[in-house]
This record gives sequence, C-alpha cells and structure tokens, in this order.
Amino acid sequence: MPSRGGGGSTQPAVVVVAVAQPARRRTTRRRRAIMPVKSSASFRMTALPMLLTAQLLAAAVLALTLVWVLHFRGGVSWKPTSQSLFVYTAHPLFMVIGFIICTGEAVMAYRIVLGPTAAKKAVHLLLHLVALAFVAVGLYAAFKFHHDNGLPDIRSLHSWLGIATISLYALQWLVAFVYFVFPGAVMTMRADYAPWHIFFGLAIFLMAICTAETGLAKFVSASIVYPSEVFVINFTGIAILMFGVVVILAVILPSRY
Repeated sequence: MPSRGGGGSTQPAVVVVAVAQPARRRTTRRRRAIMPVKSSASFRMTALPMLLTAQLLAAAVLALTLVWVLHFRGGVSWKPTSQSLFVYTAHPLFMVIGFIICTGEAVMAYRIVLGPTAAKKAVHLLLHLVALAFVAVGLYAAFKFHHDNGLPDIRSLHSWLGIATISLYALQWLVAFVYFVFPGAVMTMRADYAPWHIFFGLAIFLMAICTAETGLAKFVSASIVYPSEVFVINFTGIAILMFGVVVILAVILPSRY
C-alpha cells in the first residue's frame, strides 16, 4: 500500500499464512497419549507379591488337608487289618500334595528359583516328577479302596477328570523331557514347542484344580456324622481355588527382577 506521507515510497505488505493442522492427526495423537500400553506391564505390579501369596496359600491348603485327614478321617494306614476308609484317606491327601501343591510350585519354579536357567529347569522337572509319584500313590489308594469294597471304578465325573488329568500330565512330562532335556533335540523345535508347553502346562494345572474340587464335593455329600467337617472341606476347596488363581497370576506377571 502507498504510505499516507508524501514521500511516495511504498511499504511492503506482510502476509501471515496460518497452516491448520489436520484434525485427524490431532485426534490420532490424542488417542495415542490416552491409550495405555497393551502389555503385561499394564498390571503395574510384579510377580513377587503373588509368589509370596502363593506360598501362604500352599501352606494353608496343606494345613487344612492335614487337619481334615488326621482329625476327621482318623489318618492314613496301609495295614491289611486296618479299615478300608483309612486306605482311601490317602487318596485325597496324596493327590492334594502332588497335583495341587507340587504342581503349583513346579509351575512357578522359573520365578522362584534364583540362578541359571539350567537350575530352574532342573527344579521344574524334578517337582513335576515328585508330583507324579504322589499322584501314583493316591491313585493306587483309590483303586485299592474300590477293589476291597467291591465298588466300580471310573464312574463319576471326578474319576473321569482325574484319569484324563493324570494321562495328560504324564504325556506332558514325557514330551517336555524329550524336547528340553534330551540332547538330540533341535533348538528350533524347542523354540516352537515352548509356548505350547506353557499353555498345556497351565491347562493341565487347571484340570487338576477342577478334579480336586469335584473330589471334595463328593466328601461333602457324605459328611453327615461330623457337620463341622463340611466347613473344613469347604475352606480347603476355597484355598485350593485361590492358590490356583494366584499361581496363574504369578506366571503371567512380569518377573520381580
């Protein structure tokens, strides 16, 4: 524009151009700032509290089972002259120790044991083997009780779940031994099978929890002489369920170190 003074000089015009940011880009950035990261870190906690809670629940499960077996069921006996109920009492005792406690500790072995991976693997494998030994004794007690009293075998839902869980448990241990311990296994095969091993391990552990709960339900229906025994059995079932939930949570949470 020409100036209003009389000099005849012109003053250059200043043009301000405002570049508007696309609304879609601003919305995308806002969403990225608000949306949380989808990973295990979103739990905002480590596995350490769950590991400690699992140990307390394992002790509670063992204590409640021992109180039930020793106080209400008269203990365990393998003598030929003893009552068959004393033999059958070994079934829930050894199954809880093997299927629930030892298996849960084996599942958490990689989070509990400090040291190299070889030491963690050895403890994991050994605990599963100990669990299988306890389960074998408990299974023998059940079949012996049925045989001594002329009762049919494998007719209830509890027995079906138990046989399926034991079979899958033994198969899982054997396949894991071939893949992860046998020196001839190829590393690529181990890497491909590792996630499936974890999945099937957790699934079998949940099957063991369901088997224990259905077995305790059978004892509740038969506990008429001692009404207070029902409370002990129910609390045992709740403790077993809580132990299973905490074990699964301890596995999926990030490590403590």
